[in-house]
Order: sequence, then C-alpha cells, then structure tokens
Amino acid sequence: YPSEFLIQKITEDNQIPLHLHVSVSLQYVAGLKGNALVEFFHGSIAEVENEELRHLMWSSVLFYKTPNIEVMACVLLSTKAIYFLLDDSFIHADEHQSEFWTKENWDCDNSSFHLSCCFVLKLNDLQSVNVGLFDQYFRIAGHSADHIVTCLTRDSYETHTFIQQLMAVLSLLARTPSPEPVDKDFYSEFGSKNTGKMENYELIHSSRVKFIYPNEEEIGDLAFLVAEKMDCLTDLQSLNILLYVLAFQVNHIEGSAPNTSSLQPKTLILTSSDLFLFDEDYISYPLPDFAKEPPQRDKYQLADGRRIRHLDRVLMGYQTYPQALTFVFDDVQNQDLMQNLALDHFGE
Repeated sequence: YPSEFLIQKITEDNQIPLHLHVSVSLQYVAGLKGNALVEFFHGSIAEVENEELRHLMWSSVLFYKTPNIEVMACVLLSTKAIYFLLDDSFIHADEHQSEFWTKENWDCDNSSFHLSCCFVLKLNDLQSVNVGLFDQYFRIAGHSADHIVTCLTRDSYETHTFIQQLMAVLSLLARTPSPEPVDKDFYSEFGSKNTGKMENYELIHSSRVKFIYPNEEEIGDLAFLVAEKMDCLTDLQSLNILLYVLAFQVNHIEGSAPNTSSLQPKTLILTSSDLFLFDEDYISYPLPDFAKEPPQRDKYQLADGRRIRHLDRVLMGYQTYPQALTFVFDDVQNQDLMQNLALDHFGE
C-alpha cells in the first residue's frame, strides 16, 4: 500500500509532454490518477505480486537495436524492474519485433481495450547506467544488446530524480557482496597508466551496478570536434562551449495544415562565436563490452552551423515550456558554412 505522498507524487508526474503526440493507449495511461494508477500497474504491468511502484516518468527512449527510432514511453520504476510502456508507432516501425505484433492481434479500434507494448528490464539484469553530458539523458545497460535503452529526458531534474530513485531501489536488492576493495590512492584510482588520461568518473553502487558520469575530458573532446567543424583555425584554448542542450528542430511539413510540423531531435551547441546543430548518437557510445566493431556513424555529425555575428534576431514564442526559439541569420550567401546544406532551416 503506497503512501499518500507517493500516490500524489506519481499522479503529478503522470503528464505527457505537450509537444509530443502519443497513441490512444498511452493517453489512457496518462488519464489515470491516484489509486487507479497504482491498480493499473498491479493489474496490467507488474510481473510479481509483491513489487511496489516507486517512480513514474514520461520520456523519449531509444533502443540499441533501433538507434534511429525515438519513441515516447511511460517509464515505471518498481522494486523489481524498470518497465517501458511504448507508443504504438514503435511496434509498427520496428520489423524486428516478435510476430505477436501482427495486424490480427491489433484489432482494437472498436473496443475499449487498449493494447500497448511493454519492454521490461529486470533490476537484477542491470549492469551499468551512463549519465549523458549535463544530465540531458542517461543510458541503462544490461548484459546484451536487447537490454540497452537510452532515456532522452532533455531535463537535468528528471534525470537526477530518476537516478536517485533507481539507487534507492537498487539498495533493496539482495546481492552477494563484492569482495573488499584494495585501498588505492587518487592517481591509481582514476588514472590510466597506459594513456595518462583520466577515466570517466565511476560510482559502483552497493548492488554492484556502475553509475558512470562524464568527466571534463568529454567536454574537451567535444570542443576539439567543434573546432574542427569551424571554417577557421580557432585557438582551442579560447574556444568555450557555453551551452549543450538536447532540443528539437521544427520542420514545417509542406502541403499540410499551417500548424503541422515535425520535430527532429538535435543537439544544440553554443560557443562564443558559433551556433551548431548536431545529430548525436545517444545510444552507441561508450561502446558496450559485447560490441565487436564500432557503430556505423560517429557520435556527433554536423547538421548545421552559423556564425553568431550573422545572427540578426531571435524570435521567442509565448507558449509555456518547451519554449520555441527561431534564429534569424542574415548570411544569405552562407559563406561561412563549411559544407553545402540542401535544407535551409531558417527561411529565405
């Protein structure tokens, strides 16, 4: 029996982000409040009778085997597992799903029965959690390619809250204790003798799950990559990344209603002289232990880049979060961009 505070907290968190469209089945879940939500969890999702629902979060998710399909999910954390209630669009888009998801089983248009796909990752199978730069996303990894999921929260508070709840739940797991660690000094703990580089900061939880956080070198590598994309030789020491944020680029669909638009996930990076949009691979890096070869694409791929000095004005929408920003540039000839881009994102 969850406490009143927990029920209230889960009810408050049960809100689909306004800018994302979801299927009827997930809209049904988002409409549940209070005890009805807890009863739905125990009646339709929970795998064992005595597990408790501890946290609920709405987030876009990516799977390791389908890195190009970002899908909306309701993420439910219990004392036994992490459940991902997935949008119907994922089931139709992914050919690798089991044969159960066929048209014969999908005839629920004229009924009040809502069918949705649920992916389950048991806490006992969890091996590591990689937190992305500036807590914009995190990757949960198990022992195989089927057990790697990235949650693109695009919100440091959501990421922090989920990680805290996950650590608390993992503390309840009964696992055999790790052998006593040998006392190490700072340099042997964090330094790699082969390369002389600092490794990513790792926190090994009492449940033996690794929580891996990015270190300063990751920002340095990103700064070097950004400097490479700029059309002049910039002094790397003076190049500062002022902002890194996971955002959406709004592409208006031609020939459709005026308000119809598609949202393309992009990583926005702002330096003291340029504004960049990158297509980032959020799921393949760092490489999991079982990976035999590097991914097909680089972690960062430049989609667009503009000089700040060519920025004419910034238009701000009046709607609530998430806020829409339109950057208007006056570089008509676009001389400063390294490569030709077929698509002009900012109008004529």
